Amino acid sequence: MARNFIDTNVVVYANDSRDIAKQRRAVDLIATAIREGSGVLSTQVLQEYANVAVSKLGQRQDVVLRQLRLLERLQVVQQTPELIRRAVELRGVYGISFWDASVVAAAEAEKCDRIFSEDLNTGQFYAGIVVVNPFQ
Repeated sequence: MARNFIDTNVVVYANDSRDIAKQRRAVDLIATAIREGSGVLSTQVLQEYANVAVSKLGQRQDVVLRQLRLLERLQVVQQTPELIRRAVELRGVYGISFWDASVVAAAEAEKCDRIFSEDLNTGQFYAGIVVVNPFQ
């Protein structure tokens, strides 16, 4: 079974009703990943979602906490010193932001096949992992 890393933007869209089409797609993607056991995300993604949810989406604390518990059903990659060093290496190799490189490092550590993201270049391979924009 394919392993799919879910980037922050997918989680944010799942919680943002301003674009119903993207919200539906993101919810479906996350629900499928939970149901199939194929989804991976990182503590970085959880932190970024929580920050955006309370600061930009204006979600209540209880809603954010409930969503975090739901997302914890996915495989969660813990940030480690090794992953931070790998992100620095990947940043240099691919010329991407440190935060995007951290996503790639986490996906690589969990041997993911795909990264679902709107932030990285669709169709490009980073560390052997293809990026798929689920909203195209």
